[in-house]
Amino acid sequence: MAFLEMRRITKRFPGVLALDGVDFEAKKGEVHAIVGQNGAGKSTLMKILGGVYPDYEGTITIDGYPVHLRSPREAIRWGIAVIYQELNLVPAMTVSENIFLGREPTRGLGLVDYRKMREGATQILSLLDPTINPDARVSDLPVGKQQMCEIAKALSQNARILIMDEPTSALTEAETLKLYEIIRSLKETGVTVLYVSHRLREVFAISDRITVLRDGKRVGTVMTADADPRQIVTMMVGREVGEIEEEAVQGEGNPALEVKNLWVRDRSNPDRWLLKAIHLTVHEGEIVGLFGLLGAGRSELLLTLFGSSPGLMEDGQIFVRGAPYFPTSPAHAIRNGIGLVTEDRKVTGLILTMTAGHNVSLAALPKFSPFQIIHREREENGVREAYERLQIQPAVPSAPVTTLSGGNQQKVLLSRWLLVRPRVLLLDEPTRGVDVSARAELYRFIRHMAHREKVAVLFSSSELPEVLSLADRIVVLHHGQVAAQFGKGVTEEQVMFYATGGHLTV
Repeated sequence: MAFLEMRRITKRFPGVLALDGVDFEAKKGEVHAIVGQNGAGKSTLMKILGGVYPDYEGTITIDGYPVHLRSPREAIRWGIAVIYQELNLVPAMTVSENIFLGREPTRGLGLVDYRKMREGATQILSLLDPTINPDARVSDLPVGKQQMCEIAKALSQNARILIMDEPTSALTEAETLKLYEIIRSLKETGVTVLYVSHRLREVFAISDRITVLRDGKRVGTVMTADADPRQIVTMMVGREVGEIEEEAVQGEGNPALEVKNLWVRDRSNPDRWLLKAIHLTVHEGEIVGLFGLLGAGRSELLLTLFGSSPGLMEDGQIFVRGAPYFPTSPAHAIRNGIGLVTEDRKVTGLILTMTAGHNVSLAALPKFSPFQIIHREREENGVREAYERLQIQPAVPSAPVTTLSGGNQQKVLLSRWLLVRPRVLLLDEPTRGVDVSARAELYRFIRHMAHREKVAVLFSSSELPEVLSLADRIVVLHHGQVAAQFGKGVTEEQVMFYATGGHLTV
């Protein structure tokens, strides 16, 4: 009999059926991996089990008892602990305070027993990383050690079911191996571990069974010992992988961007590499798509090239149209003919307190300010031209940018670089959060910039169909490294095989 049973689990968001009648079960003391492409429903299923989404359909049984999990606190009472891929710590509090947050040991008059809390934290940390000071403020720790604190918090709850959602995304190789040891010891004590990961190498190294989700549905469950990576990828994408040959394809124009042996170290965790030995070339007039799953290094590569990296460039060379280039800041990148549309337009792209027109002209202000004074007529003419080219609606540059739809806000960001006319255009999730019609318009603009104006375009997307349809060439990243490069005609399953690290397990 299964220790955990989830039957006919259905979850709807506005306009989206995230889970459609999913059945899932796990045995006591097993490591059960849940895999699938981006948007398959893995995290949603685990959040239902963690009490985050109480408005689901279906039934859940734990150790023979039917439960309806209405909150994370209720899930904890049933022995369910969750380690999410986004850290859920309070930066201003100490490590021990975070570990026992909401469950602080007390003494007389209900006062917190800090000595007992510190002793408990020290005991748990001794199993994970004894170098972590329980009195240290979490904000002072590198990301890898913060992840260990998150794991320590889950272990302190004496969980019977431990959910790990991409737990190694911020860990070094050594920390990952230590996590494997912890998982194996938990398994021996009868804890059920549900392990969500994009990395097949990890899945095959640690799990007993694998359940595959696709498009909100359960495709099947297999014994890890009886499966192979190609079979899992086939289940994930719905077609057979077949024979795979990596294809090196060169663009027709001159090299506009060349990256050679690029190594970037994580600023917050110096033992961890964000990018390792990256070799990449984008030619004039070429659209190169970057594809990789969580933690692959797509955004980190684009931010490094734009001079706003979360890491330190330790080694490697970058050339823009043959000239050596060392990225130091976004302003320096723009002067060298590089533009970037960031992943989150509202946080790192747009200035929400400004008008749409001023957002358009922002990067081109030096062009309109020959003597440090903005030439308003030139600026307005440039903005008007950009509005017409991209058909931004409403066609009122003086309107606050916050009043525009998501698709039109994205057009504003793209039109910013239309005025600058960069040699290299970097796009991070260029169509995220836009509707179908706006997406088609953005595709046309990107193709026009590359194929007509000979701009070198390097774009990143988590949507594989988008990469396959838009890119002239595809670079697949896995765990901070280039895993493969393909030209037109590559299939979805071939790309996923490398993106999941399937090539490392055969």
